Amino acid sequence: MERLTTPSKPSQVRGFLTIHSAPSVLRHHIDWAIHTVLGNWVKLAWSPQPLMPGTFRTQLEFRGAQGAAAEMASALRSWHYLNFEVIEGSELGGELFRFTPELGIHRAVVDQSGAVQVNENQLSAILANSFDEESIREGISAMVGNSWECELDRFRSVDLQEVPRLRAI
Repeated sequence: MERLTTPSKPSQVRGFLTIHSAPSVLRHHIDWAIHTVLGNWVKLAWSPQPLMPGTFRTQLEFRGAQGAAAEMASALRSWHYLNFEVIEGSELGGELFRFTPELGIHRAVVDQSGAVQVNENQLSAILANSFDEESIREGISAMVGNSWECELDRFRSVDLQEVPRLRAI
């Protein structure tokens, strides 16, 4: 029988970072934080965030050691004024981190398609601490991150709103 072990060296993962809004003064600090996590300099292409004047947005696709998304999320959440999400994935699935100043950080395990996975222990905890159907619904909603999804969705739709406006010009 073959013994199950964990790999001795961290596996490479692919990830995607989206910073939906960041004050201009933090852009260089964000570049430095990403460099610290990934170990190499990246040149982020910042563009103005129309939903929050004075802020900027950017996206980055990266490759790094397993856990890079967690390190990035930890570094970026220390600046309260950011709205961001970072996901990493491998053949086995991955993790998703979302952050807003109002809600804080949300961490979820995701499958290969990016869907949030819920495990038995999480459901058992919700059922043990819930007294009615409404509290069960609220617990599940918080577990899968619906509040973060709603808050960040307005930023995601900015690009979709710009396309018709540009075509009208």
